[in-house]
Amino acid sequence: MVRITKVHTGGGDGGETSLVDGTRIAKSDLRMEMVGTCDELNACLGIVAMEANRLNEIAEDGGARPTVRQVRNVISKVIGRLHHELFDLGAELACPKDSLPEYMVLIDQDCSDRLCEEMDAWNEELEPLSSFILPSGSSTITALHLSRTVTRRLERAMVAMKDELRPLTLQYINRLSDWIFILIRWTSSRLGEEETLWLPLGKRMEGQAENIRRQKANKDEINEI
Repeated sequence: MVRITKVHTGGGDGGETSLVDGTRIAKSDLRMEMVGTCDELNACLGIVAMEANRLNEIAEDGGARPTVRQVRNVISKVIGRLHHELFDLGAELACPKDSLPEYMVLIDQDCSDRLCEEMDAWNEELEPLSSFILPSGSSTITALHLSRTVTRRLERAMVAMKDELRPLTLQYINRLSDWIFILIRWTSSRLGEEETLWLPLGKRMEGQAENIRRQKANKDEINEI
């Protein structure tokens, strides 16, 4: 069991930090960028879970929304698992692959395969895409989109150091970004939310400069933008 009694040591005041094996490196080192981005992703997923828990189970007409409870249940469980896996991954990224201690918990093939199994289950409910999806929607959906982009940033940092990492970690993080994308679509579908699709230039809404000027001229007038 880990026992931490003191956090501030002063050892990093000069801009360096220690890896798991004791090696000292600059906090600006790409390895620490990976570790920090993995931590950031874990925090983003915490926001997803928080927003999912805020979903209203009561419809506007006073009826129940059982799909909300289903979404909250699934998101709570899968993200609860990912919190632990990403913490384990962050620890591994903070250590050269040739110095991984025997006691360290490592991402394994089962972790990666589980992501694919869940993606397949969600996909069974979804219609094929007819366009690209834009990163907007309700708070739960937008938090998931942010998590997806942070996952891709973590992947880019890991690819830059792929010779220093176990190949399975790259496989896992690549699948995770796809997993989040499918979870976005499944959550939108279960909640009855419209996906925000990318539109070709000719189908996009016009500029709103004239509308803004009309609003300024008549403050009581409300025009939809």
